[in-house]
Amino acid sequence: MTRRSFTALPLAALPVTGLVLSAPAWAATATPTVEEQRLDQAAPQEILRRSGFDTAVQEFAAALSGVRSRAAAERVVSRYGSGLWRKAVDRAQGRGPAGGDLSRDDDRPLYWARLAMTREVRLWQPDAARSALLDRLERTSRGEDSVGLPAGKGVKRILLTGFDPFQLDIDVRRSNPSGATALALDGVTVETASGPARIETAVFPVRWTDFTAGTVERTLLPSFRPGPRQVHLFTTVSQGRVGRFDVERFNGAWRGGYPDNENLSVTGVVPVPYASEQPQWTTTTLPYRAILAAGAGPFPVYDHTSVTEIPAGATDPVTSATGPTPGSTARAGGGGDYLSNEIAYRATLLRDELGLDIPGGHVHTPVLQFGDGNTDPATGTVTDPAFVANRLAIIAQVRAIVVTAAGTL
Repeated sequence: MTRRSFTALPLAALPVTGLVLSAPAWAATATPTVEEQRLDQAAPQEILRRSGFDTAVQEFAAALSGVRSRAAAERVVSRYGSGLWRKAVDRAQGRGPAGGDLSRDDDRPLYWARLAMTREVRLWQPDAARSALLDRLERTSRGEDSVGLPAGKGVKRILLTGFDPFQLDIDVRRSNPSGATALALDGVTVETASGPARIETAVFPVRWTDFTAGTVERTLLPSFRPGPRQVHLFTTVSQGRVGRFDVERFNGAWRGGYPDNENLSVTGVVPVPYASEQPQWTTTTLPYRAILAAGAGPFPVYDHTSVTEIPAGATDPVTSATGPTPGSTARAGGGGDYLSNEIAYRATLLRDELGLDIPGGHVHTPVLQFGDGNTDPATGTVTDPAFVANRLAIIAQVRAIVVTAAGTL
């Protein structure tokens, strides 16, 4: 790869915290956000109760209400935010009590408990501290600040990311198998054809403003920089199409404006001010041929090359089935024009800006669906056997894809 020069933000020397470019909109107000307001619906409350995560929220609220200084509040937020992430990971990986009858592989208790905790922070009175506390709670409860890749040459280092549930106004019961996979694989060591590999994970919000604020780069940069803990392979993961996995070959520098979890819509070029010459496209370096050949699971896996572009000299977008043509302008990568495409674009651009010659890219999972007879959100239950079986199958196949990819190192 060709290393680009740096202008606005010299990443090679930049402190990690320097990548927070602006405060997300949710951090500026004491009013509950759109996401937090969904908490009062029956399904989120049932998910919290049937997982035992409702008690974690109650304990956090009691602890926060008993402090008056910002320093004390920061300690409470850090403790309970990190504890929430660890509780979710432990539950997903079979450690400790299940806390209820909801299946352990479920990612939704973490999502709804985090929102309940951020709402508690908004009720805490000192306005001046609120943004910093919310930011700390978000990062600690997502695993974004605890990626602990081991040093040394005895084990390969892998970073995997997932997402929160989304499209919750369509069905508030929704789960995201990419987030569930992140919980299932955080801190796990797997055996591959090239030896053991350690996986560390984080889960990202489905919010445009957080991505604009640099949350992806701030999380990935410590593991991308040269050093004894530098990552050997990374993959961003999100939910994609029905009944299939896709290894997305190309990622585009365009936001298509689909509403996020705050019901905000943003259209335009992906904002990455640290890139001196922002490309329209980035490309996966994941070993997609090996992944496709392995066929490791019940779902078919595709090398997805289609993009939407405005060809050089043209004005209207067209679909190119084999990838971008020379000089074209991006309108959608293989993963679309939503935040799954954007995280893939940002991660692979950061890889290229730092001159890393490592495998990295994006994998789309199948859509996680409820079982027959449980598709109506108004009358359906929050879980069913087919729903759990599908999520477990997706998690297992993502793990197999990672093992195959790491085996090529």
